[in-house]
Amino acid sequence: MANGTLKVSNIETSSGSGTITLGQSGETISVPSGATINLSNATQTGVGGANTPAFHAYNTSGDTVSDATWTKMEFNTETFDTDSAYDVSNDKFTVPSGKAGKYFFHAKVNCRNTDNTIKRVIIKFYKNGSEINNQYDFTNMEHTAGNTVGIFRQLHVLNTLVVDLSAGDYIEVYSYLDVGSGTPIFDEASSFLGYKLVT
Repeated sequence: MANGTLKVSNIETSSGSGTITLGQSGETISVPSGATINLSNATQTGVGGANTPAFHAYNTSGDTVSDATWTKMEFNTETFDTDSAYDVSNDKFTVPSGKAGKYFFHAKVNCRNTDNTIKRVIIKFYKNGSEINNQYDFTNMEHTAGNTVGIFRQLHVLNTLVVDLSAGDYIEVYSYLDVGSGTPIFDEASSFLGYKLVT
């Protein structure tokens, strides 16, 4: 059949159901500049990309920890986990098979002290057991409320990370809490989330 232009207003299968195939292996379907593909009412598969795997986990009970000691953070409850890639028993995210790429991670640590001031807080991301990122928050300071001078005893610190990961790589969160005296505590609602970036 000679090359030419097919002009129609509608294409359907003869049976009214099934699959319509455009082109064959090795060919390219080209949409010219100025044309619009409207998929707003369609069920879409294989179009664009998805930010998955994705997960969000948080701590429900809080943890009393040793002063000025590195502690692996516990995020024991999941809000969601699209690929079952976050392990609540080991508090780590592992890249599933076939899901290598760039990932975004965010950790929030709520901490407090039963007495005196919080002197220093550090959050670290670990990849495969080795440190890859730090966030420092020095809080040995006073604040004034009216005529009363007090000491900060509760705060939260945040850290984010974008990193290339291969299948089988895993990410964990460690924190360090240094207080003047009293009992250092990582509060409930500390959280950890991550997702694969569409690139």
